[in-house]
Amino acid sequence: MMKSYLITDPTFYGNTPDTLKSSLATVLSKQIPDFAVFRDKQTHSYDELAQTFIEVCRSYCIPKIVLNSNYTLAHTLKADGVHLTSTQFDAIVEAKGLGLYVIISTHTPLEALKAQELGADAITYSPIFASPNKGKPKGLEDLKEIVAKIRVPIFALGGITTQEHINAVSTTGAYGFASIRYFIP
Repeated sequence: MMKSYLITDPTFYGNTPDTLKSSLATVLSKQIPDFAVFRDKQTHSYDELAQTFIEVCRSYCIPKIVLNSNYTLAHTLKADGVHLTSTQFDAIVEAKGLGLYVIISTHTPLEALKAQELGADAITYSPIFASPNKGKPKGLEDLKEIVAKIRVPIFALGGITTQEHINAVSTTGAYGFASIRYFIP
């Protein structure tokens, strides 16, 4: 069975501890993902919100709780891992050295291979379907080709908003799917 990966966005989850708790509770009361990442590139209180995110996710028994890009904070707050950006390949080894589960964003076959060579635990590969401001979709055939070449677990990402999208991704052999909008009620 494919793994599910919830990605937060302040547009839907807010930018205060109270709004984050409330929004997460609403989302997690309907479905528990296998992975969840706190991603907020706008807030000035990332540390505080990350702590709130981890606490709420732990209370819902989410198996893998990760923070976006900041692997030292993920280690300090005892998150399970970190989701590195596609510009952070040099951080894979250091994050692994801290005992973190490392996911990294990839957008090309070369990036996917590089992530595998550097020891990433998993990758996201995107965008698979049309997604706001993410460029031309790669499509399911491209995803199938990457899945066939890469041993690292691959989360399909980008434009996955319906069960039909998930069903289509499942035909590629991908490890899972990641999404912001799929999880929003």
